[in-house]
Amino acid sequence: MNDRRRRVNEAVKQVLSEAIGELKDPRVGFVTVTGTEVTTDLGYAKVFVSVYGDDHKRERTLAGLTAAHGYLQSRVAKELKLRRTPRLTFEYDPSVEYGVRMSQLIDEHAPTEPALSDDQTGD
Repeated sequence: MNDRRRRVNEAVKQVLSEAIGELKDPRVGFVTVTGTEVTTDLGYAKVFVSVYGDDHKRERTLAGLTAAHGYLQSRVAKELKLRRTPRLTFEYDPSVEYGVRMSQLIDEHAPTEPALSDDQTGD
């Protein structure tokens, strides 16, 4: 990936993170923009989001983000002043949920260290 695309990806992510937090749509729950992937011609951008909650909340949030597409795209256009503003699509990113689950599994199966007795501590 070239430097320009990397900078555009990061800038789009930053603008959308701020703009999504300002949405008043009740369908949009707690959302984190985890990444963006702009095409080489800057025509399209996949926006990866993590949603706090169950499958129903995730679907509602994605529907709310899709409905707010026009507003979010205009914010990107206004703040980034690109010659061509990428068309946004939103996709759920399961990586955060996966990471939390792996952390839980590690905690459940990690061996517990026995407490040291007074004889072992040298006191």
